[in-house]
Amino acid sequence: MVPRRRLTRPSGLAALVILATACSSIVEGRDTSPTELAPLTAAPTPAAPAAAATTSAPDDDAAAPNPTTTLAAETTAAPTTAAPTTTAPPTTTTTMPPLDVYDPACVVRVVSGDTLDLIAARFDDETVSGASIQVENGLEGELITPDQLLDVCVDNGVNDITGEPILERNAVVLSMEVMRQQEHLNVLFAGLGIRELLVDGISGPVTRQRLCAARLAMGLPVSTDDMVPGSEEEAALFATTVLPVPFTSSILSERWVLIDRTCQIMFAGEGIDKLVFVFPTSTGDVGFETRDQDRKPATRFNPALDNGGWHNSTSYPVAEDNPLNGNMYKPLYFDGGQAIHGANNVPTSPQSKGCARLRVEHQDMLLYWLGIGGEPTTSTRRINLTVNVQGTWVPR
Repeated sequence: MVPRRRLTRPSGLAALVILATACSSIVEGRDTSPTELAPLTAAPTPAAPAAAATTSAPDDDAAAPNPTTTLAAETTAAPTTAAPTTTAPPTTTTTMPPLDVYDPACVVRVVSGDTLDLIAARFDDETVSGASIQVENGLEGELITPDQLLDVCVDNGVNDITGEPILERNAVVLSMEVMRQQEHLNVLFAGLGIRELLVDGISGPVTRQRLCAARLAMGLPVSTDDMVPGSEEEAALFATTVLPVPFTSSILSERWVLIDRTCQIMFAGEGIDKLVFVFPTSTGDVGFETRDQDRKPATRFNPALDNGGWHNSTSYPVAEDNPLNGNMYKPLYFDGGQAIHGANNVPTSPQSKGCARLRVEHQDMLLYWLGIGGEPTTSTRRINLTVNVQGTWVPR
C-alpha cells in the first residue's frame, strides 16, 4: 500500500485553488453547478474538428488540468478554372417564296444535283418514277436544270403548273397497270394449254383476246375492250384465283368445245366443272362465217395420214400452203365442211373460210384428249364431243 502523504496547509490563494481542486476530485455524485466549477479566468476555446489528445499526470493526490492540443484542419482548395464560353454563329434561314403555280403541292423546283429519279424517290407512291415524271412533263429526255418546275402528281388529268387539263393517261402509269393485269391473266390461264402473255405493259390484240376470254369465263359482259384500271370488272378479275368454267349449254355434255367469235377463243372441258383447255382460234371471215352451234356433235375425223396430217381442201384454203391461209391439219368436222383444224397461221381476228383454226400443237393436244388421233372415223359415239359456236366479232 502506498503511504498517504501528509497534507500541509497551503497558504493564501494557492491553498484555496488546491483545496477546491482536491474537493472536486474527492466528492463523488454531488450535483455541481457550472458556477461552482467555472475557472477564475475563462479563455475562449476554438472548436476543433479533430479529437484532442489528453495526458494524465502521475501524481495521485493532485489532478492537474489536462493539456489539450488542438490541430488545425488543413484545407486544400482546388484551383477553379472557368470553362471557355463559345458563342454559336447566328443561323441564317432562307425562305423560298411560294411557287406561283396551279397546285404548289404537286410541283417541285429543281435544285442543283437533282435527277428525275432522285426527285421521284422523295415520294411514297409507286406510280411516281423518273419515267412517269418525264412523261407527265412532256420531256424529251432526262435532262433537267436548276429552277425548272416539274409536275410530280402524275396521271391526275391536270397540268399542276398551269392548271390545263391533260386528256390522255400517263403512258408509264397505264403501262404499269396493264402489266398487273397481264401477270394475273397468266396466273388464271396457267396449265390450260395457252401460251403465257408477254408482260410488257402493252394492251395489244393478244392481251385483249385474253381479257375477253376471262370476261366470258367469269360471266362478265364479253368484249375485247381494254380493262379500265380501278374498275369493278378489274376488281372482279383480281379477286378471281381460278378460272371458272363458262356457263353455257355446252357444259351439259360429257365432253364439249365452246368457240366464241367475239373473243376468237376456244374452251374445252368435261361436264359442268372441269376446264381442260383454252386455245386461241380464228373463225370464218366476213361472208364465210362459222355458223352458230348448240351442242352439235362432231361427226367426222380425217387425219390425212398419207400427207403427214395435212388435208388439201379443194376449195378452201388455197392449194398451196402459205403463211396466211394454208392447208388444214387433221380436221375434225362438226357442220358439213366446217371443222376444227390446225393451221400455221392463227391471227386474233376472223380470217378463215368458215373453220375454226388452232395452232398445230393445240390441235394435237385436242385430239390426244379425245383419243382419236390414229384412224379416220365418222362415229359420233367414238368422237364423243359436242360443239357450241356463239358470239359476234366486233372489229376494232
